[in-house]
Parts: sequence; C-alpha cells; structure tokens
Amino acid sequence: MTEHSISAAGAPGDAPPEPGAGNVPAARAQLLVGIGVLLTAAALAWGALAIPASAGYGGVGPNFLPWLVSGVLGLCGVFLVWESLSGGFRELDAGGGAGRADKGAFAWVSAGLLLNAALITTLGFIVSCTLCYLLAVQGLRRAAGQPAAGSLRTWGQDLVTGLLISAPVFWAFTQFLAINLPGLTNTGWL
Repeated sequence: MTEHSISAAGAPGDAPPEPGAGNVPAARAQLLVGIGVLLTAAALAWGALAIPASAGYGGVGPNFLPWLVSGVLGLCGVFLVWESLSGGFRELDAGGGAGRADKGAFAWVSAGLLLNAALITTLGFIVSCTLCYLLAVQGLRRAAGQPAAGSLRTWGQDLVTGLLISAPVFWAFTQFLAINLPGLTNTGWL
C-alpha cells in the first residue's frame, strides 16, 4: 500500500470517501450543472423549431443536426441530474489547477479572441486567426510559467505555427469547399 493511499483513505484498508457523499453544497452545485445542461438542451431544441424541416440532400433536413445535438445533450442532462440526486458524481477526481485565476493569461487570450473578431473583415481570416493564435498561446505559455514565453524566438515560432494552421484552413474552406471567408485579397488565396 502506498503512502498516498493511506493518507487519502485515513487508515490502511479503508475505502476513500465518495466525492459529493454527504457534501450538500457539492451535491447542490452538481444538480445545478445538470439543470444547466437540460436548459441548454431545451434552448437548442427551441432554436431548432425555427429551422425548416424540409428534406435536403439524402432525405435529411437542415434541422436534423440541431435536434440530434439537443437530444443527446438532454439525455446527458438527465443523467447528470440523476447522478447528483442519487449521491453525487461518482469517481470525480479532485479539483486541480491553480487556486486563483491567472488574470494576465485571461487578458492575453481575451485580447486574441476579441482582436480576431474585430479585425477578421479588415485583415482577412489568415492574418486575424494567426494573431488570435499568437496572443492566446502567449497567454497559455505565461500561465504555465514558461520562462521563454516573452522571447523573440518563441514569438516567431508561435507566429509561424499560427500561419501554418490558419492558411490551410482558409484554403480548404475557400478553394475546396467553396465557402466564403473574409480574405485580405479577392483572389481566395490570401
């Protein structure tokens, strides 16, 4: 028996306590999660009502996927509510991560997302998504405490990686799927 299993269970041979067992605030929070999932499923189903049901390609209408997602999400919500009411989520790992949110990392990631949304029609998909990737990865690197996060080499690697991700995605959508994405030029390649 390891030292960790002895300290976690109390005495050698004792089973560890079930997460959520006897913990009313945790069970209440778990119930709220299940109810939230059910409400999300209901909102998706309500939105699916507005989508026409006329059959399209292969006999499936455009409302098929929203109904499928809301149905599966509703089923998951029912199971979550049942789990929370019947003793709490079982085999729930202990919470991990930092005790407090990293506000600096949150600012970096938020800046990337907001700039992408603001500049996508001006700079085009490739440049704005590369900028989003660059700023978001900087935030994640800083949150992880990577010492080289601010180095010029790391910025360069992240810039190239962002371009290598966003450019093929843009080309796949515009050239192969004929879906219009905002570009820097009207050629469909940038």
